[in-house]
Amino acid sequence: MTGADAGRYPRTVQCKAGDLQLRYMTAADETAVLAFARALPDHDLLFLPRDIAQPKVLAAWMAEIERGALTTVLAGDAGAVVGCATLASEKLSWSPHVGEIRVIVAAEMRGKGIGRLLIEEMFRIALRLGLEKLVAQMTVDQRGAIAVFESMGFRGEALLRDHVKDHTGTKHDLVVLSHDVARFQSTIEAYGLTKAR
Repeated sequence: MTGADAGRYPRTVQCKAGDLQLRYMTAADETAVLAFARALPDHDLLFLPRDIAQPKVLAAWMAEIERGALTTVLAGDAGAVVGCATLASEKLSWSPHVGEIRVIVAAEMRGKGIGRLLIEEMFRIALRLGLEKLVAQMTVDQRGAIAVFESMGFRGEALLRDHVKDHTGTKHDLVVLSHDVARFQSTIEAYGLTKAR
């Protein structure tokens, strides 16, 4: 990420989990991200397009970051990754105005505001990129994650039945949530607030 966003990271933020460092993911983070992914319950990985616990998937992820199709912010605690958020957008697609948010937090760190913090960071980046719509997807039983997204203005847009299959072959429904970033932007401008902190 360059331009207005470049000076935003790395930085330290305070939340219920204590002080966390936010930084852009780079190739130097692959080992830490792999350890983070492998510690996650298998079910938590189902809403991601690929299994990030596999080294070849991480290598492809880094290639997409370098290409500019993905922006990933990591939340770290004492050198370990405790959460990550990715904003995927494809300028050459039919939906260059749409970004997809993918957020995942270490199981032992949930309920401490890290997910909300990372979603807010993705919103700021989306605004700077000029995106108009954000989507997020997760399995329907991930009620905590759905509640966080809905509390931030996301609404259900689609239910994809039997859309993902776990390692045991069990199929799961996927819910797609969306948020109108353009409407959000016009609302904060109406109140005289800044575009993004």
